[in-house]
Amino acid sequence: MSKRVCPWWLGYFLASPVRRLLCDPGEIVGPYVHEGMTVLEPGPGMGFFTLELARRVGPSGRVIAVDIQPRMIEGLKRRMAKAGLLERVDARLASPDCMGLSDLAGAVDFTLAFAVVHEMPAAELFFAETARASKAGASLLLVEPGGHVRAPEFEAELQAAAQAGFVVASRPSVRRSHAALLKKGQGLVAIHD
Repeated sequence: MSKRVCPWWLGYFLASPVRRLLCDPGEIVGPYVHEGMTVLEPGPGMGFFTLELARRVGPSGRVIAVDIQPRMIEGLKRRMAKAGLLERVDARLASPDCMGLSDLAGAVDFTLAFAVVHEMPAAELFFAETARASKAGASLLLVEPGGHVRAPEFEAELQAAAQAGFVVASRPSVRRSHAALLKKGQGLVAIHD
């Protein structure tokens, strides 16, 4: 798998309203995110999904947005402040090999991993850290772009997720992508489509 990280300057394009023509963040996260939730968003870039997540968690929820690039975090904070949503977002700078989530043990209700796991140094470490931060029964929406990640690579990511305690609950359709909704915990039946 590729370990190239999206360059910071591409963040402006990825956060553009024009992108909504191809990818509506509300349609993608709407079924999973509700008021009062704690949501983890690794690799948020400049906040294309973060805005929608912050709106949906409401004033009683929060979004933990974690990125390794300071310029992405700076851009995200500017966008959140402009939208009046900065107080709902905990924007964190992480290291390439650790998201720094030890303070969130068992606190996360939902994780959005949109086009990010293929950029991680090791999918196993990503899923293990996410599992530690997640509540039992928490959901993780894993979406990888079909143009960057081939089907066998996506299946390898799902195996790494399974090793961390996640099971496939469904395979939602996301345009031009591989996608799976994962659930943390025991007693769930994996669905293979």
